[in-house]
Amino acid sequence: MTTHTADHPTGGARPGDPHPSPPRGTGSGPAATALPALRTPSGPVPDGAPWWNPQRGSAMPSHRYRPARERVEVRTEGGRHWPSRRIEHAPLWVPVDLRDGNQALAEPMDPARKRRMFDVQVAMGFKEIEVGYPSASRADFDFVRHLATSGAVPDDVTVVVFTAARADLIERTFAATEGMPRAVVHLYTATAPVWREVVIGRGRAELRALIEESATLMARLADRRPGVRFEFSPEVFNLTEPDYVLEVCNGLTALWDAAPDRPVIHNLPATVEIATPNVYADQIEYMHRHLDRRDAVILSVHPHNDRGTGVACAELALLAGAQRVEGCLFGNGERTGNVDLATLALNLHTQGVDPMLDFSDIDGIRATVEYCNRLPVHGRHPYVGDLVHTAYSGTHQDAIKKGFEHHARRAAESGLPPAQAPWEVPYLPIDPADLGRDYEAVIRVNSQSGKGGIAYLLKDRHGLDLPPALRADFSRIVQAAADDSGEEVTAKELGDLFHAAYLAPAEHGPLTLADWQAVEVAPGRHEFTGTLDGGAGGRTLHGTGNGPLSALADGLARAGVPVHIEHYAEHATGPGPHSAAVAYVRIRAGESAWWGAGRDTSVLTASVRSVLAAVNRSLADGS
Repeated sequence: MTTHTADHPTGGARPGDPHPSPPRGTGSGPAATALPALRTPSGPVPDGAPWWNPQRGSAMPSHRYRPARERVEVRTEGGRHWPSRRIEHAPLWVPVDLRDGNQALAEPMDPARKRRMFDVQVAMGFKEIEVGYPSASRADFDFVRHLATSGAVPDDVTVVVFTAARADLIERTFAATEGMPRAVVHLYTATAPVWREVVIGRGRAELRALIEESATLMARLADRRPGVRFEFSPEVFNLTEPDYVLEVCNGLTALWDAAPDRPVIHNLPATVEIATPNVYADQIEYMHRHLDRRDAVILSVHPHNDRGTGVACAELALLAGAQRVEGCLFGNGERTGNVDLATLALNLHTQGVDPMLDFSDIDGIRATVEYCNRLPVHGRHPYVGDLVHTAYSGTHQDAIKKGFEHHARRAAESGLPPAQAPWEVPYLPIDPADLGRDYEAVIRVNSQSGKGGIAYLLKDRHGLDLPPALRADFSRIVQAAADDSGEEVTAKELGDLFHAAYLAPAEHGPLTLADWQAVEVAPGRHEFTGTLDGGAGGRTLHGTGNGPLSALADGLARAGVPVHIEHYAEHATGPGPHSAAVAYVRIRAGESAWWGAGRDTSVLTASVRSVLAAVNRSLADGS
């Protein structure tokens, strides 16, 4: 690896730097692999580090950043109660895809996409939906007017509209909602010290006065609108002094005269994540304990995902007293996104808690979100990604296969349909069927897969229930094919491989058998006759034994093809008398053993073909 000193970093451009050169690579041509230009850590191993951790100090300028504990006070007087609580019911979910998520798109939604997103959120069961920032653009204003006049909003759904603390913007927001029987007007202002000093240019008292002036205007405009309620977001709450944010929120609770029948919403955003989720929980619990008129306040949270812990922040905030969560379906939003409402809701579902939302067609929901956002959902995205229920690893596949079988047995024993029986399958925290998915994508095969997964797919897609020893034999064939191609082996390809290896040799091998018949000439005594072509020179075959296959083996031995049948198994491939039968046989000839298989509506024909397939495989290998 190329290394560089800390004095001459080439790992990335900084503001004011010239455009960096492309990273150096190895080899030549289009297939050459480029290696990143890195500064391999070469500082001292920290004093006191254990022998098993030889990590060295890096050239990353971590000294430039202050830890959260130095940036904001976190109060925990009275101790922490949230760590011992459990989430036992769903909060009020509020999707903000149409506002916050829409602002984060390179191509904001047009009216058709907005309406489609709104309709799917209503169908899922959301009862409060933030629909836009009417004063920000004509598109948002027109969409809110469309909702107000089209009858698109059900009687039990409340729309939320967003506005900054400025008189003209507030007035336009109220104009957009004219005629709506229910609406929440959501006022926001950044309150954190850096924003006050750098962005807004006002001190604590001046900013509070600005907020209350805007809140007073809202109260006046809503005076003749009994269906209008209020929400306030102190943006960057998680970096704001706790006494100040409490002072502002309690002031608005009083100004708006909040009451249990007309509560205010105080929404406390982790606008930019700065700390571990437990810090956010402490901040929420402090507010939960100290907000005035607590029974007239809905405590809401709006986590972002800058540190990748938005879901954890929301869950711990619920433990700490939050009652409402704002976020986006699948986590779209500024920078690394808003908290993912689908993940949060389905996390509850997997704990036995009704999420109060419907995800029974999660692929349809994803298709809508991808269409509206014009952004793909990652294949490993929790619950919804194409690969989240997929196992390639052999050990995982074997565990899942056994788990499916165990689940089916338990469901049958309890008299419940499998879709209603308690779910406990290894590696699958949720039944894919709950989300409208089948089991086709659960087990997929590549070079990392094992015999359990291969056997499951053969049984599930092709009706082939292989004996354990044959699973191991076939897995070697599949492994070789996957290693050669470097690609996934589909269920169809598995069937083709099995057919070519174990079924086809009965018809296309060096030895063929024609005009055969097996007859029981006396109790426990069978005769087998037929005509051998190929390696045995077209001779008549005749043999006797205590069963049809032992008589066939005797005839083959007399014809110069010694065969010892070591293992035999057969089964029907489906219910009913007309389903095909499959037979599996392992023969031994000399020091080696071979498997063969046969398939036919006649069990006897399938059995004879299986023996012939195994014999032809042995002859082909011998030659």
